[in-house]
Amino acid sequence: MYTNSGLAILALASNAVHKLWKWQRNDRNITTKATASVAPQLWQPSSGILMTNEISDTNPEDAVPCFALSKNDSYVMSASGGKVSLFNMMTFKTMTTFMPPPPAATFLAFHPQDNNIIAIGMEDSSIQIYNVRVDEVKTKLKGHQKRVTGLAFSPVLNVLVSSGADSQLCVWNTDGWEKQASKFLQISPGQAAAPLADTRVQFHHDQIHLLAVHETQIAIFEASKLECLRQWVPREASGSITHATYSCDSQSIFVSFEDGSVGVLTASTLRSRCRINPTAYLPPNPSLRVYPLVVAAHPSEPNQFALGLTDGGVCVLEPLESEGKWGTSPPLENGAGPSSTSGAAGSDQPQR
Repeated sequence: MYTNSGLAILALASNAVHKLWKWQRNDRNITTKATASVAPQLWQPSSGILMTNEISDTNPEDAVPCFALSKNDSYVMSASGGKVSLFNMMTFKTMTTFMPPPPAATFLAFHPQDNNIIAIGMEDSSIQIYNVRVDEVKTKLKGHQKRVTGLAFSPVLNVLVSSGADSQLCVWNTDGWEKQASKFLQISPGQAAAPLADTRVQFHHDQIHLLAVHETQIAIFEASKLECLRQWVPREASGSITHATYSCDSQSIFVSFEDGSVGVLTASTLRSRCRINPTAYLPPNPSLRVYPLVVAAHPSEPNQFALGLTDGGVCVLEPLESEGKWGTSPPLENGAGPSSTSGAAGSDQPQR
């Protein structure tokens, strides 16, 4: 994810270590703003310590990594199958750890109005509302049948929406934590979903409409009653959806696929605006299939996003300066749209 300031990118790798990349001021980048034209630098405090999560003794490969950033970018809360850790982003020091498994935390979200309150989605399908300051579980929400894979708060509607590996969405009132609505995603008979397919949820910036992301589809809901307004199913050739996110202005949706391609959709209609081929940002490597596991939107640049890749690389993409935004040129004969990008990468591999 990008930090809320938009000046850095934070990633959590499958080995439970966090990496933070910051853009440095130089001739090509007079500000320190995130840009695809200059590669960011991996940043560490002078102490050299790393932000590393505790891992469980059972099966580290089964762990579900999850993390959330406080609004002022001061703290990161994170888990990789073990206890939840709270880190100081300036010093990388561990402030506290809590919630020893089982069950393990599988999704984390800060309450938008109170950084001390966090919602923790669990492997056992429950959601715990936890107060960090007093180290106490305020309430436990039960409604899912499989692990919780997404949480999103709406201060406008006063709700928390949760999503699970059971392909179900639940709406909880944040005043008394009662369940207001629930609905299963409509998966067409021809589409086989994995038994533990993640379902993610994210609010549009109007805080009323909700984006739900599943490997088989993208859907827009009116959140309070979970009325499905639109649904989009990818073409089979691109493989499953791996992740998707609204752009910061909620005008676009960036969608990543198993074949390495990335689609840009118009959020209001779910029409495809353009498709970015993997060859535009990945070096050809026939022996290693690399694709994005996560897409993060820049918090103030509506056309910039970052991809977290299966090989540990991170790519930052924005449209060519001549185009200005995604998909402005007329579509090509095959309807694929422009696929040229400029990219900067931060990873342990050579720069790409």
